[in-house]
Amino acid sequence: MAANIKDRLAELGITLPEVAKPLAAYVPAKRVGNQVWTSGQLPLVDGQLPITGLVGDEVSAEEAYSAARTCALNALAAVDAEVGLDNVASISKLVGFVASAPGFYEQPGVVNGASELVGEIFGDEGVHVRSAVGVAVLPKNAPVEVEMVVELRSSSTV
Repeated sequence: MAANIKDRLAELGITLPEVAKPLAAYVPAKRVGNQVWTSGQLPLVDGQLPITGLVGDEVSAEEAYSAARTCALNALAAVDAEVGLDNVASISKLVGFVASAPGFYEQPGVVNGASELVGEIFGDEGVHVRSAVGVAVLPKNAPVEVEMVVELRSSSTV
């Protein structure tokens, strides 16, 4: 693995997006002690949702998997803006919400888009606990939303 997370992102050809602007009265990320918690992140690209609708109906599981990766990138961008990714010791928890059509039961596979991305970036430190929850609807008709909690390095004073 690279000496730091920014180098690892470059190796993977990944560029962090700009931090998504909040849609309501909240902040994208907040440091609490030796952790950073993110707000739920939608799969926004340049401030827009490239795909909308219920997974298993208007949105395929494969498209939702890709959207979950985008959500995770947006969450990592929020963490980076708050404390810098090189101060992250591990990904502690990831929660994925999937706007699910009736009869769609593959939420875990969709949220793997986010989980596998943090694994690619952080290696063993990307292993986390997780919830994958099917919901009726998400803000702006997004198909997926992801939030995460990261643990900071003990020497981090950011």
